[in-house]
Amino acid sequence: MPAGASGNRRPSTVEMRTCLPYLRAQIEIIQPALLVALGAVAMEGLLGSVEPMARLRGRWHDFQGIPLMATYHPAYLLRNQSLSEKRKVWEDMLLVMERAGMPITDKQRGYFL
Repeated sequence: MPAGASGNRRPSTVEMRTCLPYLRAQIEIIQPALLVALGAVAMEGLLGSVEPMARLRGRWHDFQGIPLMATYHPAYLLRNQSLSEKRKVWEDMLLVMERAGMPITDKQRGYFL
């Protein structure tokens, strides 16, 4: 990064175009049971979606037959310290845990309430 520039920036179109074939190849090799996209840039790269994260999160999407959950990027949660926003990510992760067949306790379900 140039001196004085923040390292937290959207990747350029060229950077996205360059990296996406490698990401897709890795996903094809690994064949994960599910994917979690952290942030709108990840969703744009995987699905080409430019919808706001508020509309994308909290429901399952499909990436080449693989269930895909979208949620907020950790940098968003660092900027927005609201417990209600953190709770949304927690709810998304509970959906991921359920889909993965992981046990969820009542304490985990009630976290952030």
